[in-house]
Amino acid sequence: GSGGFRKRKHDNFPHGQRREEKENVNPPSALMTSFKSFQMELDTRHDKYERLVKLSRDITIESKRTIFLLHRFTSAPNGEEILNESEVKLDAVRRKIKQVAQELIGEDMYQFHRAISPGLQEYVEAVSFQYFIKTRSLISVEEINKQLIFTAEDKEETTNMTSNCHDKQPHTWSLKVTPVDYLLGVADLTGELMRLCISSVGNGDIDTPFELSQFLRQIYDGFTFIGNTGPYEVSKKLYTLKQSLAKVENACYTLKVRGSEIPKHMLADVFSTKTELIDQEDGLP
Repeated sequence: GSGGFRKRKHDNFPHGQRREEKENVNPPSALMTSFKSFQMELDTRHDKYERLVKLSRDITIESKRTIFLLHRFTSAPNGEEILNESEVKLDAVRRKIKQVAQELIGEDMYQFHRAISPGLQEYVEAVSFQYFIKTRSLISVEEINKQLIFTAEDKEETTNMTSNCHDKQPHTWSLKVTPVDYLLGVADLTGELMRLCISSVGNGDIDTPFELSQFLRQIYDGFTFIGNTGPYEVSKKLYTLKQSLAKVENACYTLKVRGSEIPKHMLADVFSTKTELIDQEDGLP
């Protein structure tokens, strides 16, 4: 009648019957099965990516703590204790990197490189900083990669790894730091060396700033040789490297020209004031 609701054609059938008919009409096809397998594969890859991001964050945090510890080397009464404690912290970082290597077994590392790159850069910075304090030289990427070859610590770990995988996995794992991660880590190292220079002067060490000046000049010459031919991130950090070198050279100039005039306990204040002036001239915050 007029004013009533218009019935649809399929409203005469119960809802359950319509659902059964729909399932019978569209049975699982080979295409849908393939898409479900793709979904499972993508979900697995996404979960692995998130786990790697969390591991990279942990590696970054522990590496920063190691760097903060190493800055106490110049003021500590016993520097060997600081170096031994930093080695313990770096071993803990390497155990995290070992978990990353285990996650990447059978995978293309470059597909997950964006997830682990920040942690590897911070690790390179911490290791190279410790190596410089020990040897006054720059660690090579080959030496870093030698430290990132891991073996199963005990039979229980090997049993767990083989039981979780269908195929038998090797008992050694390795993770190679890429040249880009190495260069970015070395570029960040220059900022820590600049801070080491200022703290050394504050503790009365007059020789370290001149050693750091020559060392940073060699690193800067190497980065200048790469120039714009390298990755964008490397060329972007060249400006920061130049500022660190300028601050160290300014400290050496002050020591050479006015070192005898300024008391040792006031040299650090003079350097920090001039550093702020350099940052203001360059427009840095």
